[in-house]
Amino acid sequence: MSAPVVRVGADWLALREPVDGAARSTELASAVARVVAHHRHQVVHDLGSGTGSMGRWLAPRLPGRQHWVLHDRDTDLLDVAAADPPIVDGVAVGVETRRDDLTRLGAADLAGATLITASALLDMLTFDELERVVAGCVEAGCPSLITLSVTGRVRLTPPEPLDRRIESAFNAHQRRRAGERALLGPDAVTIAADLARDRGAQVRMVASPWHLGASCAGLTHAWLTGWLDAAAAQEPTLTEALPDYAARRRAHLADTRLRVVVDHLDLLILPPR
Repeated sequence: MSAPVVRVGADWLALREPVDGAARSTELASAVARVVAHHRHQVVHDLGSGTGSMGRWLAPRLPGRQHWVLHDRDTDLLDVAAADPPIVDGVAVGVETRRDDLTRLGAADLAGATLITASALLDMLTFDELERVVAGCVEAGCPSLITLSVTGRVRLTPPEPLDRRIESAFNAHQRRRAGERALLGPDAVTIAADLARDRGAQVRMVASPWHLGASCAGLTHAWLTGWLDAAAAQEPTLTEALPDYAARRRAHLADTRLRVVVDHLDLLILPPR
């Protein structure tokens, strides 16, 4: 995107890829596969593709030959994606990378698409940016599968009194102003659904929660650190209490007691009939 955004690192994306894959809705993936089954050659445009994890997860679930067009602002991430393409029946899927401003894509950029995808993208957009993305998806005339949009709800076990206050501060940080941009954060996915319906599209949403804990300790530790850092940045009065809270939570993780559910929603947009 041309607007300033926080850069997402390849290490973080590698940590989350297996948990993302476990969380995404196979129900919606199967629905997409049925909708596009009449195409012998799938052309999939992946918006905000990062290192290409969406393609590696979804391509084996789609019918027919495939070509993936990966759109991202970060050429380093696109290079990683190109070097690790999806594999279907032992054969690498064709991948094309494009360095793009996702919020400026129009019908011409998505021409020929049989499917549009995105993952963990919407919360980083403003209303105007989201409106343009949804318009582009609907006007392309093909299904759009947008996965892993945060809802703002986090559940931790064992519970602690500070949990809800930290959650609230983190969500406020997600809705912060970044320069001239007012980010939508956890509101984005329901706004996207409403915008699509307003354009006559059919919409389905399915829960796709992350389940964190000792089985993915690296991601859990990284998520917890980022969650607390963002909450402290938004609400400095938390700063004094957070070191002890973080120490307890890391002890819970070390002795395998910590369980975290981070709620997400997957969104399927089908073009107007």
